[in-house]
Amino acid sequence: MRKFSRIKSSEIGHTPGTLHGIDKKIDAEIELIQFNADQVERKMIEEFSLATIENDNYISWINITGIHDVELVKEIGNLINLHPLTLEDITNTRQRPKKEEFDNYIITILDMLSYQGEYIKSEQVSLILLENTVITFQEAHGDDFNPVRTRLEENKGQIRKKKADYLFYALLDSIVDNYFHILERNEEVLEELDDLVVAAKTGPDTLENIQDLKQEIVFLRKTIWPLNTIFGNLYRVESPLLSKETDYYLRDVYDHIGQLMDEIDVSRDMLSSMLDIYLSNKSNKMNEVMQFLTIISTIFIPLTFIAGVYGMNFSYMPELDYKIAYPVVMFLMFVIAIIQLIYFRKKKWL
Repeated sequence: MRKFSRIKSSEIGHTPGTLHGIDKKIDAEIELIQFNADQVERKMIEEFSLATIENDNYISWINITGIHDVELVKEIGNLINLHPLTLEDITNTRQRPKKEEFDNYIITILDMLSYQGEYIKSEQVSLILLENTVITFQEAHGDDFNPVRTRLEENKGQIRKKKADYLFYALLDSIVDNYFHILERNEEVLEELDDLVVAAKTGPDTLENIQDLKQEIVFLRKTIWPLNTIFGNLYRVESPLLSKETDYYLRDVYDHIGQLMDEIDVSRDMLSSMLDIYLSNKSNKMNEVMQFLTIISTIFIPLTFIAGVYGMNFSYMPELDYKIAYPVVMFLMFVIAIIQLIYFRKKKWL
């Protein structure tokens, strides 16, 4: 049975702007990647400072793992002048995906999805775009950003020749691309189950599998649907932080979101159709059983009548004195059964 895992915080009842830590047994880490067209440097740093990102010769990407460390998040927020509600959104792991624009930064919050065995793990990630810096906040180790790191280190594509807004796009695009992998795995299971249902080779756990897939599709739709609005607005943002060229790339991500939604709708329709076919197969099988039992009962009704008549305890039944009475009656019962079978066959009831 598929299950869903999400790290949750306990923010109910707090005042606006309160940071909500979550109980995690990992140490917060800060990864710094600085690059330009000629070189790239990647390292772990002990603490964040403005000097880290004030070098105009480099584009900086700072990835903070461990938003449970609210003091670290608050310290970084104070240094780069993040709004208190932004800090609350970063640490609130039940935050709905969103995009907000401020005077000095743009923040986008969305979920990273991954399979862990039979679990779909949902992890919130927040991306903040500054003038020459992108800061990402995530809950735990492991993310969808390794393709971006590889492109930076191996100087693939144009990412090292662009500014921070292109890095911002590349990270968002990497998360969205991973949704396609999640849906592909989901569709493989869906197609296998659909083949079994259509071929009427279902087992006792088929209905449970269909229900699990339905819950998974609902979960994916709930996660991806808000991104349609986010990216629809993001590439239209009039901000000095986003260049016109990057807007075109963000529009491409918006198109990908539309494609994801189309695939989710198709999967949802397939599940509904599959459930109808499954129930129809069950009903047909039940009808076949009832038809078979009805035919058997119909055949034995006249035979039972004959046997019942000659089983009555009357003193005078002349047929009982005939020597050939028994074989004649048995032959008659056999002929009646054969005639009924031929009739049922012609009616295509058998």
